[in-house]
Amino acid sequence: MAARISGVAIPDGKQVWVALTYVFGIGPKSADDILKQAKVERTTRVKNLTDAEIARIQDIINADYLVEGELQRMVSGNIKRLKEIKAYRGLRHSANLPSRGQRTKTNARTRRGKKTTVGGTAKKVASKT
Repeated sequence: MAARISGVAIPDGKQVWVALTYVFGIGPKSADDILKQAKVERTTRVKNLTDAEIARIQDIINADYLVEGELQRMVSGNIKRLKEIKAYRGLRHSANLPSRGQRTKTNARTRRGKKTTVGGTAKKVASKT
């Protein structure tokens, strides 16, 4: 049975510090800080955690961290606000372009999507009839 933390089933076979990063909003640094606070060894496997340790980890996350749905709502709210006030960053988000100053003449494929060729075919020569 996989442990559930903040509504996310974290994998059993992994070390706790890695498994915690499966929760949106918790990275390696935050995971280490949480485990130090909860006094849990970072290399312990999730399947070897006691219910008390899982509860301590969950309590610390609930008290000190913004994770999962709440964090996603906050981020999307921030982007929506930028769009509404017509800030430059908001306009970049609206146009599906990079918003942090990267070049777009080349190398913006992740944000812009698959390349579409414009006018790529040569005109057919008129045949004599």
